[in-house]
Amino acid sequence: MSIVAANNTEGMALNRPVPAVVAQHAEESAVLFHVRARMVDAPHVRLHHLRRLDDRLAAHLDGLAVAGAYGAHLCATALAMPGPGELFATTALALDTHDGPCLDKVLALAHALPECRPGVLAAFEWVSAPSLRGITGGLLASPSAFHRMVGILACGAHRVDPGAPLVAALGDPDSLLREHALRIAGECGRLDLQGACVRALADEDAACRFQAARSAVLLGDRHAAIRVLHEETGAGRPHRAQAIGLLLKLASPEQAVPILKSLFESQADARELIRGLGTNGDPRWVPWLIDRMDDASLSRLAGEAFTLITGLDLAAHDLERKPPDGAETGPMDDPADDDVAMDEDDGLPWPDAGKVADAWAVRAPGFPEGVRHFMGAPPSWDHAVQVRARGCQRQRGAASEYLCLLRPGTALFPTGAPAWRQQRWLAGPEA
Repeated sequence: MSIVAANNTEGMALNRPVPAVVAQHAEESAVLFHVRARMVDAPHVRLHHLRRLDDRLAAHLDGLAVAGAYGAHLCATALAMPGPGELFATTALALDTHDGPCLDKVLALAHALPECRPGVLAAFEWVSAPSLRGITGGLLASPSAFHRMVGILACGAHRVDPGAPLVAALGDPDSLLREHALRIAGECGRLDLQGACVRALADEDAACRFQAARSAVLLGDRHAAIRVLHEETGAGRPHRAQAIGLLLKLASPEQAVPILKSLFESQADARELIRGLGTNGDPRWVPWLIDRMDDASLSRLAGEAFTLITGLDLAAHDLERKPPDGAETGPMDDPADDDVAMDEDDGLPWPDAGKVADAWAVRAPGFPEGVRHFMGAPPSWDHAVQVRARGCQRQRGAASEYLCLLRPGTALFPTGAPAWRQQRWLAGPEA
């Protein structure tokens, strides 16, 4: 064998994928997808924390891409038992390589398995714009309502106006397509579609009515849409929490009293009441929140509401304590325990009620009652922009919504987008 041939053989061996390594990339991509799904709405995660996770996830996806056909084969094999994480990794790889047959397969699975759908939609948000060229246009022009929905959501996730297909989708017979088109109309800041959203308040589908009301409000309507949102605050309504949160951001502290009174009187969900008081932002409720900090089941949520009003970071100001003895902060390890739900307050600090009360006594004179406060100040454009850039994920989401309410027609900033893309948008003039 010649020296050249020997060197070529050695190069082929070095480039051959290592099955165990590629399998780890596939597994970690799916696992990190689930971690990320929680982090994007976590109460203690800031953008730089999300960036670290996103860099790890990107590295594993790159490992699958470098493995070439073997990486694609491994992802496709995982679809025999599909989950959101597996579909995310497979879809991201297929988009980057423009693998049409694979995309057709994952879209068919997402259509048939709603529980797996978030993975496919997240992949369309994750990949870069060049990876979507030639694909999104085909989806928007597809005879399939589901494909058109994916195309519209992909445009919205990348802050791109879907154009005429969005307008057409608002009157489509398919309720799922209408629902998401109505949502994106508001999130894209399409002021010209406010009238269409108001008309959709009479839609026969409940989810469409809610999205129409939400978008109409984001686009400036303060009449018919408000009435629909109030209807959605009824007990057992599927969008109750979102409707209450949006109404409390819009209402003055006085206007919010009937909503808060109904929450106080029902006492059906103390957590919902605490969230409402934090969103309402009236400092008069701070002493009541401090009293709840002695209740282990409500302590951390009350601390979050306190921060949402005052802007005081409990950890940074040494206002936290150790978890109480026996406190459970997540699913139990006991296999006989059927409760596997994650702790909603995971990551939040445990407030020390005494220290918080002392800190509030000093700062209370600077917080006039009857005035809504958000992260330490009345909501304003400049303040919300700062919170959107520096706050934790839940706070950033609230700040993004405030910006739309303050200036209808403002596009809703996607705080769940890849962190490096968010950082680029925040550094740009269009932010």
